[in-house]
Amino acid sequence: MLTIKQITENTEAVLRGLEKKHFKNAKETIEQVIALNDKRRSTQNQLDKNLAEVNSLSRTIGQLMKEGKKEEAESARARVAELKEGNKELDATMTQAATDMQNILYTIPNVPYDEVPEGVGAEDNVVEKMGGMETELPKDALPHWELAKKYDLIDFDLGVKITGAGFPVYKGKGAQLQRALINFFLDEARKSGYTEIMPPTVVNAASGYGTGQLPDKEGQMYHCEVDDLYLIPTAEVPVTNIYRDVILEEKQLPIMNCAYTQCFRREAGSYGKDVRGLNRLHEFSKVELVRIDKPEHSKQSHQEMLDHVEGLLQKLELPYRILRLCGGDMSFTAALCFDFEVYSEAQKRWLEVSSVSNFDTYQANRLKCRYRNADKKTELCHTLNGSALALPRIVAALLENNQTPEGIRIPKALVPYCGFDIID
Repeated sequence: MLTIKQITENTEAVLRGLEKKHFKNAKETIEQVIALNDKRRSTQNQLDKNLAEVNSLSRTIGQLMKEGKKEEAESARARVAELKEGNKELDATMTQAATDMQNILYTIPNVPYDEVPEGVGAEDNVVEKMGGMETELPKDALPHWELAKKYDLIDFDLGVKITGAGFPVYKGKGAQLQRALINFFLDEARKSGYTEIMPPTVVNAASGYGTGQLPDKEGQMYHCEVDDLYLIPTAEVPVTNIYRDVILEEKQLPIMNCAYTQCFRREAGSYGKDVRGLNRLHEFSKVELVRIDKPEHSKQSHQEMLDHVEGLLQKLELPYRILRLCGGDMSFTAALCFDFEVYSEAQKRWLEVSSVSNFDTYQANRLKCRYRNADKKTELCHTLNGSALALPRIVAALLENNQTPEGIRIPKALVPYCGFDIID
């Protein structure tokens, strides 16, 4: 979440940023935060004065009694009792103001960087780069859901029987392809210096609040109500929360973690032709990169993550493009975000396969994730993450773009992981 210092010292810049993100009632909300902060501070000041007076009076009571000044001592005792009773009210007022302020801060999105373009939605995103191999398919090219059925790779109907729509069952070479991609992505991350984590796939509410999924995405997360736990939408949540309430040493940064997990998203309200097959699922596999860094190095970290994801797509021989997201299409928590999309030749559309984001101090402030600098002062870290990669749409693009009359060709980089070079 935004820091109070950020809001009070750079109010106009914060308001401009929230306007770029199309956050409704930004001015009124920020004014509420400032008013509650003023109330909290003024109450704290009064409480401090009262406590100082109580301490002073308490020291004099004994002396007054020694001097035989009983009435003055009793008067001082009465004043101490009065102050202590008033302090209870002041403390309650201060606590309520702090709680109300915190609850409002949770609803305010991150402020985008200046380089984030203006815009309302996906149509306003800026194409930064295009790359990869052009694909020429047979005239009778099939979409991936038809290929999956033809080669018995994925059974969507069986998934409906077992669980429901959006929970496919991978079979035979389809399952092997999934496992091959997971291992390939993890190995590539390890080669780039990332330490692998195997985290839980359910988290508590504190973890959801720590990375910003709660309260913003509460309706999109699967909630285990009896235990008040949430199925993770991405490994970002458990991995980043490793560093909640932690003070790191500067020499430890940047921290680089990767993790493979199953991910769960309700995707409430999603429907239509764009959700067919693997295009939008409730459960899917993903390898995630997470970095914790110091502010002056986070932009370099962000670029290194972008280069890593681009390298994966190049090795998979897929046509891709990189988008700089506009303010209106960015996530609630991101300060700067780039999306990677691969082209599905059979569907004639782009499929998002990764978002690589810099969150500045927004998540770290929620997490209380800090580091001790060279001057031994503690500062908020910057957090970053990105998919490297999300599997469903990668699988869709691989199947569609590599179909031939003989079968589905496997990219060279994946052959050692699959154990086969063609699906026939």
